[in-house]
Amino acid sequence: MFAPLLSRRKLLQHSLLLSGSLAATRAFADSWPTLPQSDLSGAELAADEAYWRSVSAFYKKTDGIINLEHGYWGKMALPVEQSYIELTKMVNHQLSFYARKDWYADAKASVAAIADALEVSAAEMALTRNATEAMHNLLFQYKGIKPGDRLMWADIDYPAFQRTMAALAEQRGATGVEITLPAQASKQQLLEVYQEKIRSTANLKLMILTHASNQHGLILPVAEIAAFAKQHGVDVICDCAQSWGLIDFTLPELNVDWAVFNLHKWIGSPVGVGALYMRKGTLDKVAPYPGESDPDNTLVHKRVHMATSNFAAFLAVPDAIRFHNKVGPAAKMARLKYLRERWVSKARNMPHIEVLGATDDASASGMGAFRLAGQTRREQITQLQQRLENEFGVFTVGRHDLSSGSCIRVTPQVFTTLQEIDALVDALASLA
Repeated sequence: MFAPLLSRRKLLQHSLLLSGSLAATRAFADSWPTLPQSDLSGAELAADEAYWRSVSAFYKKTDGIINLEHGYWGKMALPVEQSYIELTKMVNHQLSFYARKDWYADAKASVAAIADALEVSAAEMALTRNATEAMHNLLFQYKGIKPGDRLMWADIDYPAFQRTMAALAEQRGATGVEITLPAQASKQQLLEVYQEKIRSTANLKLMILTHASNQHGLILPVAEIAAFAKQHGVDVICDCAQSWGLIDFTLPELNVDWAVFNLHKWIGSPVGVGALYMRKGTLDKVAPYPGESDPDNTLVHKRVHMATSNFAAFLAVPDAIRFHNKVGPAAKMARLKYLRERWVSKARNMPHIEVLGATDDASASGMGAFRLAGQTRREQITQLQQRLENEFGVFTVGRHDLSSGSCIRVTPQVFTTLQEIDALVDALASLA
């Protein structure tokens, strides 16, 4: 005879024993060896090699190559990776029984973790699969564009978003306006360029601002630009795809109504996790996703429709944020900037190297970029990337969407060693 069916409670208790659960994976993360405590400030901790060796122990590195291309997506720390594995098992074992009954409540914990870390209300956040999805929903569902309006973006913005803005302008009968920023710039220079362009552009309706450029790591003074834009009646969407985790900030500091995020870059979640922020009271300007309903304009999650997604990846978000916080957001930002400055300070003294991006500390992140002087074409940068990889064992990536030309992007991680940065410096010197 068949055994009687288990009650839902007993079935879940049984599955916890077999495959792990939210509680089990949280307990695993809490039991992982802790990082050493320090009374040093973030800036002081940036040069504490013993501390960063202890952080590196939480990552498994690739042998045989010096990887300085961590801007694509971020490596999960080992406890986050293990949490993700256990959560994947749990979802795979419970299937739709879990997804239909418990997923939506559990997902709220991930939304709350994101909102708490960014210091906003959970009602202002929604999960997405990446920043691109969130940005596209905001742009194509934005209701205010009419013929004759102007839309603005810059050459440092994510290339796909530049193309999306141009396509949106064409669809709505508007005009696209592109800002060309200097190849090297300070915070004040960037602010002045944006202010002049906003001031001189009639009928400007909507613009995107990239907090940290994926081309060369340049940080925009978003709060100041956004404030100036608002004074001129311009709506702003902030692209934080690269910045959260690379830069230590909270959303109120940016002074923007809408922002998009990736958590699988510098926060270190599994791949396929993003977020959308819409400040309370601003949802009326962006229609719900086609087919969704939000008559009171209060539900951010109605602006996206993810369908069936990687449940386990989203469930691992609190663990990723927890580990990020244990490392220390300020210390992490300072360390990455410290590593950038180690190679940039030497490269600037090499006549054959052109360093791109920030010229002051306020505009600098841990990401940077360079090229051989006078060599700006895509094919030249592609050849340079291959030389660095094949001759020197240093892996980087070419970026090709700045108005000034193509470049090599350099993105270390918290487990990158000084010796690996120095290997890049030696390679650059050998390129003379």
